[in-house]
Amino acid sequence: MPDKQSLPKSRVQPANLAERVIARLGGDIRRGRLAAGAKLPTEQALTSKLGVSRAVVREAVAALRADGLVVTRQGSGAYVADPTARPFRIASSVKDPRQAAIGDILDVMELRLAVEVEAAALAAQRATRKQVVTIRTTWRAIDGALRRGEGAVAEDFAFHRAIAEATGNGQFPRFLEFLGGHVIPRQSVRLNVDTPAERRTYLERIQHEHGRIVAGISDEDPAEARRAMREHLTRSLERYRNLAGRSGNVRR
Repeated sequence: MPDKQSLPKSRVQPANLAERVIARLGGDIRRGRLAAGAKLPTEQALTSKLGVSRAVVREAVAALRADGLVVTRQGSGAYVADPTARPFRIASSVKDPRQAAIGDILDVMELRLAVEVEAAALAAQRATRKQVVTIRTTWRAIDGALRRGEGAVAEDFAFHRAIAEATGNGQFPRFLEFLGGHVIPRQSVRLNVDTPAERRTYLERIQHEHGRIVAGISDEDPAEARRAMREHLTRSLERYRNLAGRSGNVRR
């Protein structure tokens, strides 16, 4: 990183702080100050250096990952992505997960259904004991984030990525890395029809659904893991369809 200056101190909303961190890190990557393959500073280092919270850093890294500038490696951290290694692209209308239209979110949710349901079944068949522990650990980390009053976006992504890793097929986690922030659409939906009470109820419900997925994988039951993941993603898809209808933004 080029200097040790924090972002200017001011009464800035968290979303704006995240955008400024994204611009700072993204600019360093695009200008070559952070080369392909370079490891990003740790969350703690970025928090101290930029004068922002860990939640802001996580949101910024998730957005950079969704934009293909950063990849994360389980247990290792975030690295600058190879710009030549992405032959597939998400349409420009979906490129920024914080600004995605709800119709675009529905498209990505359907894509996830086609991939992650089978990933859960494969994880139930192939996961090592260590991978099952990792899945359980990431699941419990969501509880911790919710107790702290956070949205658990990064923790939720880590949970789904841990399942993808447990398939034993490296294409699954690479696919989720490509989708990045689009995997957890609630970070991009801020509709006035979605009240804090509704969001809290939803987060508690999806965590219960996550528990069923964990149980299916832990029990080495591919059919149950597949069924639990399908139910989880289908319910999420229906929720965003309902939000689209309530906001007058319906495409299907």
